Amino acid sequence: MSTPFQTHDLFVSPLGNDNWSGRLPEPNAEGTDGPLASLARARDLLRRRKQQGEWRGPTTVWVRGGRYELAAPLVFTPDDSAPVTYAAYPGERPIFSGGRRITGWRAVPHPLDPSRGEVWMAELPDVAAGKWAFRQLFVNGERRHRPRLPKITLGSDGRDDFYRIAHVANIRLEDASIATLFEGYDRFIAAPGQFDAWRNLGDIEVVVLHYWIEERMPVASYDPDTREVVSTRYSMFALRDDFTPRYARYYVDNVFEALSEPGEWYLERRSGRLYYIPCPGERIETLEAYAPAVEQFLKLAGEPDSGRYVEFLCFRGLTFEHADWRELDVSHEADTGMPTARRYAASPQAATHVPGTIALVGARYCAIEDCVVRHVGYYGIELGDGCQGIRIVGNDIGDLGGGGIKLGGTDAGGPLVRRTGDNLITDNHIHDGGKVYHSAVGVFAKHTFGNRIAHNHIHDFYYSGISCGWVWGYRESVSRDNRLEKNHIHDLGKGWLSDMGGIYTLGVQPGTTIRGNLIHDVEKANYGGWAIYLDEGSAHILVEDNVCYNTSSQPHHTHYGRENILRNNIWAFGREGQIALGRAEPHVSLTFERNIVITRGQPIFIGGYANDFSKRSLISDLNLFWDVSGGEVILSGMRQSGRTAPMPKFSLSEWQAATGNDHHSLVADPGFRDLANFDFTLAPDSPALMLGFRPIDLSDVGPRPPERRD
Repeated sequence: MSTPFQTHDLFVSPLGNDNWSGRLPEPNAEGTDGPLASLARARDLLRRRKQQGEWRGPTTVWVRGGRYELAAPLVFTPDDSAPVTYAAYPGERPIFSGGRRITGWRAVPHPLDPSRGEVWMAELPDVAAGKWAFRQLFVNGERRHRPRLPKITLGSDGRDDFYRIAHVANIRLEDASIATLFEGYDRFIAAPGQFDAWRNLGDIEVVVLHYWIEERMPVASYDPDTREVVSTRYSMFALRDDFTPRYARYYVDNVFEALSEPGEWYLERRSGRLYYIPCPGERIETLEAYAPAVEQFLKLAGEPDSGRYVEFLCFRGLTFEHADWRELDVSHEADTGMPTARRYAASPQAATHVPGTIALVGARYCAIEDCVVRHVGYYGIELGDGCQGIRIVGNDIGDLGGGGIKLGGTDAGGPLVRRTGDNLITDNHIHDGGKVYHSAVGVFAKHTFGNRIAHNHIHDFYYSGISCGWVWGYRESVSRDNRLEKNHIHDLGKGWLSDMGGIYTLGVQPGTTIRGNLIHDVEKANYGGWAIYLDEGSAHILVEDNVCYNTSSQPHHTHYGRENILRNNIWAFGREGQIALGRAEPHVSLTFERNIVITRGQPIFIGGYANDFSKRSLISDLNLFWDVSGGEVILSGMRQSGRTAPMPKFSLSEWQAATGNDHHSLVADPGFRDLANFDFTLAPDSPALMLGFRPIDLSDVGPRPPERRD
């Protein structure tokens, strides 16, 4: 019987010993040789083989099933570059945990009020001694939450369970201009009954949700007489809700006095006592509780500036779980106008300051395949500066404090050796993110080029699904030739943040395509829940063969841009219209052809382009429009979320006469197979086909089985 093992392969096992050879998959009968106990030892033995001239060719380190505890991240350097695969032993499941199991639980009266009943408590000497502290707890395979105020209403999505700031001294509510955006502040006045001089005040964080970010602001002090809350950090943005005249929403995290609901926990650092209120059905003698002791699992640390890269390593079939988070310093962005000496509570977008629990810098031709990354505090996987030719394929990345996958290198002004591109991000399941950093993104491609981001299933985030680009306006950009294809993206926003897209782009991106994606159910807080969102300066992007529906704003929004093409897409059931067009400019911004647009009483086009016809920013024709409510199709005539002036109300013929657009477009039922259940298959005699519309095949959207991956 053949096996995949080679004579020079190594084996790692929970039953292993780092003093053994690692050449055997299990200990020998004499107990004198067998597998190794750690990946670190396997790495070191292979490094020594290279140094001593004993390398025999491509090698696999087979990792037996079981649990391996990590006390620190496992680091690979350029000295480890070689064709090595660290793989799960066939049929087994190795788990690398950055957590420690909490034991010694006992039932005790509630520490603050015995009348509340019993809680479970464990004493942790390392915490009391100041050697360990943690901000996450995972019980029986699930994330548990610290006590917060206000409580999330049972059965709700939490979108309405927030306080609202009563007053901020540096804000004039009547001034909602973009110029005031970066007027951050480190204090505010709380409304009566929303804040108190709680115990362990320095362990409490105010989490502000406004605009498109969260601000995580540790509390420095509270004055009960004035109700002033002071933070150790400045907010990134002014503490207003958004561009409307009201202050921001917030919740208060980690309040000992709020420990009251099943599944909540609190770590009292001074005493080293961990308190937990069990969920129904949990038993103290079988509780599996893990608290993380590391923030990252794995680092590939190349040195691109000196031309030394980590190359040819592959990690396959491994599970990484239980990693923590901490407050991170946000770097100063030169174009924000922010004071450099301040410590900020957030980054300006997409939690860009948050690293990955698996982090690569200066890595080339490496792979992370069919792995699991879960129960973490940061982004799951990060490709940093100088990464090229990396494969991230077939992974399950979920229960994330931040986002799923983050990639990007230096900007256009940075050194060429630190640019990142030509990577493959495909067939991953990326889900349940933003648990700590709510503005994190499923896949975040910052300054990067030539990537294929395809066949991923991305869902349940509080902000965008995929974000591509990082230059506002028409300045020089590294982003180009990115292919965002065949992704299934849904259930975003959840009413917590604003200004998001299932796919979101920024800046000039020649050669970038957004093709064949299925995007639906995007729910804004105040404004801007879009499926495909071409934001400031997005240019030279092709958007085709996408199906987008059920958005709280419009399925498509272009803020402003240049020479973008939207063709052969289906846009349906935006609650505030279907196609939002922001700022008219004296060039062609958007060509809109051979699309099917379905509305339920809302206008087709809303926004500035359609209200300023002189600039001819929009070219639109050969589209099919249909209103399922049975009313006349209105091409324009509604305010956009209260932020733009009223628009003329046009029927198709009036629109044609006024704008010169859509002379060959039709108003007709497209003949979908089952529109009520979002089956957009076209009948053979659909009038859309007469306009040149090509049927869209969604059968291969999302992750594919291994045998069908390319």
